[in-house]
Amino acid sequence: MDRSLKNVLVVSFGFLLLFTAYGGLQNLQSSLNSEAGLGVTSLSTLYGAILLSSMFLPPLLIKKFGCKWTIAGSMCCYVAFSLGNFHASWYTLIPTSILLGLGGAPLWSAQCTYITILGNRHAEEAGEASKDVVSQYFGIFFLIFQSSGVWGNLISSLVFGQTPTQGCGLLAVLLVAVVLEPIQDPQQKSEGEKLHLWSNLLATFKLLRDPRLRLLILLPMYSGFEQGFLAGDYTKSYVTCALGIHFVGYVMICFSATNALCSLLYGKLSQYTGRVAIYVLGALTHLCCIIALLLWKPYPDQLAVFFIFSALWGLSDAVWQTQNNALYGTLFEKNKEAAFANYRLWEALGFVIAFGYSTYLCVYTKLYILLGILIVTMVAYGTVERLEAKTQIKPLAKEQTNQAQEEEEMQTKM
Repeated sequence: MDRSLKNVLVVSFGFLLLFTAYGGLQNLQSSLNSEAGLGVTSLSTLYGAILLSSMFLPPLLIKKFGCKWTIAGSMCCYVAFSLGNFHASWYTLIPTSILLGLGGAPLWSAQCTYITILGNRHAEEAGEASKDVVSQYFGIFFLIFQSSGVWGNLISSLVFGQTPTQGCGLLAVLLVAVVLEPIQDPQQKSEGEKLHLWSNLLATFKLLRDPRLRLLILLPMYSGFEQGFLAGDYTKSYVTCALGIHFVGYVMICFSATNALCSLLYGKLSQYTGRVAIYVLGALTHLCCIIALLLWKPYPDQLAVFFIFSALWGLSDAVWQTQNNALYGTLFEKNKEAAFANYRLWEALGFVIAFGYSTYLCVYTKLYILLGILIVTMVAYGTVERLEAKTQIKPLAKEQTNQAQEEEEMQTKM
């Protein structure tokens, strides 16, 4: 087996084990710990901490400890949150939510950086396009990772109120620490050109000078909004109200299974259709879902409809997860750590806002907000694609002009 693919699988199964324990907890927070809004508050606190850690920690930790040990250390924060849920209270959930948040941004930034480096390295060795290989690797990762939602929610549904044991998280830490290979980013500065501590801390903000990134911040923000709506509103206001809380896990299993399969499909398909077509598919699917949810009045006898919505939501969410990460890794290859830190920063902001207004706004208002953000996001994304197309056309036109001049000179000499 290719070394790059082996390491992708190690990271993927590490996240599978970790999020089998954590995923079910997140989806049930708003329903399971509903007293005095504890569940929603813990999620808001969690993503607020991710928001803060995204600003400073990922570039610093990744450059200091490398991707491998940043992933392993951050996983320990998730294990602590799982432990805190065994005796859920304000004194256990809020501190462990903060701890998880501090580890969340470095975890995901290191994972995305690691997979992007692997994809670029393999593409160079195999003579393939980097964006295609990176997209495929993210497709494989999210296929395995999203299946954690199936196992975690299955356990939570079959034995309601119980969650997978913290042993899954500990196994994830051990797998990464023992089996995952350290990797060196070829773009990273040499030892003699190490950046100052302060420069690493501010790297996330410095990258915002790039106009492309300023336009693309809406993509991860929308990802946070739509995931927040599914976990905090669809499960509570639609599924729990009409079917009962014991159906939440099964509906989320449908979402995770669809998401996992589509992630692999998009990773392969993007090299033939291009990423624009896949983004359009995801946007249109979510657009139709939002409009349908505005018009639909849920009743218990419409059981299949609840699962259809979760499946379509998974189909669309797979676009944002695979293509967003591949897009950031491709466009900002020389500043991967800062780029993925920005990604987690704006995604966390989307989550914080979504969970923050969850108890104050009605569902219809939230859906209209989601609809407006989706439209603006796709306009901004389309602008970036047009800018990228122009930058690629200019060098090609210049090369063609030079070739024409050379041919004209040759004919003149003859």
